[in-house]
Formats: sequence, structure tokens, C-alpha cells
Amino acid sequence: MELLSEENVVGRKTVELCTALAASPEFTAIRGRIERFSADTEARMQFELVNRKGASLEEKQQSGAEITETEIADFEKMRDSLLSNDVAREFLEAREEMIALQEGVQQWVAKTFELGRPPTQDEMGGSCGPGCGCA
Repeated sequence: MELLSEENVVGRKTVELCTALAASPEFTAIRGRIERFSADTEARMQFELVNRKGASLEEKQQSGAEITETEIADFEKMRDSLLSNDVAREFLEAREEMIALQEGVQQWVAKTFELGRPPTQDEMGGSCGPGCGCA
């Protein structure tokens, strides 16, 4: 029998956790911002251009080539324009929140494996996880 099968308690509780996450208003809001971005062709193109330009500058720097002030200014202008786009900015924020949520869950599970029992809030640093804002 597989440990994460819905035939056993660990599998059922994993499904319950996933169901609770997906049903939470915070998760729904995060997903909504990501989906708005996915549906916005202009924001996606703008995001892709900034990523490509950033990667190009990073590659140039790592190869030892000099990056000009003009190249830096152009990149900063592109980035500022991206961040002034509400859909793109909200996507970037949502992506960070989703990563923090994933890392928080992973940290709790990892600590459970380490301790052999669920950790307390104090053992997790006194807060409910990265980005929670409760500490």
C-alpha cells in the first residue's frame, strides 16, 4: 500500500490539507491574480521582455563583458514600466505569496519528520510561516 494513497490516513489527510488550501480565501485570491496575469497578453509579453533583458545582462556580466549605463537605464525603464502595470505587479506579488505558502508548508512537514511529531509554533520560530504577518 502506498503511503500517500487515499486508502490510508496520511493520504486522506494530505487530500484534506490540499482541499483546505484550495478553498481558503487567501489561496483563491492568489490564484485569481495569477490567472488575471495569464489572461493578459500585454502583461505577459512585458514580463517576458523584462526577464529576457535581465537574463541577457546577467549573462553578459558573467562573461566579463561590460554593461553600459545605457543598458542598465533601459532595463530599469522596462522594469519600472512592468511594475506600473497593475496586473503584472499583482502577479509578481502573488507569485511571492505562493512561494512563501509552499515553503511554509514544506517547513512544517520537514520539522515534523525531524521531530517525529508536529512542531509547536515556538519550534517554528513563533509564527505560522513565511509571509504570514502574525509574528
